[in-house]
Amino acid sequence: MDAANNSYQPIDCNYYDRLEAWATMRTMCLIHFRDEAGEEHEVNARIQDVYALNKVEYMRMDNGLVIRLDSLIAVNNIPLPGHC
Repeated sequence: MDAANNSYQPIDCNYYDRLEAWATMRTMCLIHFRDEAGEEHEVNARIQDVYALNKVEYMRMDNGLVIRLDSLIAVNNIPLPGHC
């Protein structure tokens, strides 16, 4: 998926709540996601903030990385609903 060229697809509300809980608890997370070119990456970091900007949801990590939520594949080995 090329996230930059597709319209944003909101993620599951319960999954969003889970991301916010990990951020609040400052949990170290293993994040598996696709970048704008469709390449898969994994990173270990803490979620610093979960927010919306221009009707697109993002999360900012403590290492400065910003990930668009619809590019997530899994966090802490829990797949994003709709991904396999």
